[in-house]
Amino acid sequence: MIIHEGYSSLNLVNPVVTQGIFDGVHRGHRSLLDCLVARAGEIKGETVVITFSPHPRLVLEQNTANLSFLTTIEEKKILLEDAKIDHLIIIEFTRTFSNIRACDFINDVLVNKIGTKHLVIGYNHHFGRKGEGDFKTIKKCTESLDIIVEQVKGFQTEEGAISSSLIREALLTGRLDDANRWLGYSYPVTGRVVKGRQIGRTIGFPTANILPDDQFKLIPANGVYAVEVYLDNKKYSGMLNIGSNPTVNSDPKIKSIEVNILNFDRDIYDREITVIFRKRLRDELKFDNIEQLAKQMELDKLKTLQILT
Repeated sequence: MIIHEGYSSLNLVNPVVTQGIFDGVHRGHRSLLDCLVARAGEIKGETVVITFSPHPRLVLEQNTANLSFLTTIEEKKILLEDAKIDHLIIIEFTRTFSNIRACDFINDVLVNKIGTKHLVIGYNHHFGRKGEGDFKTIKKCTESLDIIVEQVKGFQTEEGAISSSLIREALLTGRLDDANRWLGYSYPVTGRVVKGRQIGRTIGFPTANILPDDQFKLIPANGVYAVEVYLDNKKYSGMLNIGSNPTVNSDPKIKSIEVNILNFDRDIYDREITVIFRKRLRDELKFDNIEQLAKQMELDKLKTLQILT
């Protein structure tokens, strides 16, 4: 996949284009991307995905403190390449850009700059100033243009159409199995290992404290998880806790992400690791003493090994 920062100096062959935020690049997105690939094959063209960075909500909303997203731009690149996309165009999203009318964007960018031959959009896609560019608007704007517009229906489950907001809600409420099923892969978080209070070391379960690379990366609900840990392209099993560690910490505002990497004894401070959330084991609990906590962690370890091996 070729990545373009902006849309100048493009030389595309019969581009079949879609655009959107694609937060999560979940199964709903994949159904649209599969259609994109199929249409490109029919006309011997190239697939093109247009996305925006930073996320529009970070630019348009005054209070961004509570915003969180499923994928960083780097994760998005990997997932789109896995979907066999030929070209990814990343457009810088600014307030000025947000005021471009939908028809102007179609004419000036999609047609004149990119040379779009076939435009594929999602069932609820909106773009342009104040989201005015829905399917009807797009059809009207392209009536006199040599461009085919196709709308793809949402990917349906028993709960309805899969959406990024549905997956975010599942992760934030501890429904990891649902989130992973709708994503089509197990949810990842990447970050650097930073120094913690080293309490786990005193009870036989040393942990690596993770500081996520992206401050807006969604962190799943508090609890204990069975995870896979990737370090230097090697995979390890681990059990991870998200929360305030109430047994040893009296301040609930202090929250951490700590992973005990099983059968591992190396100094990895300031190293980057990725954790893949495979199964939620339990809620975070407050025990009467550290001994009870250690016993529970032994049980968690057994469950983790059963799940991951």
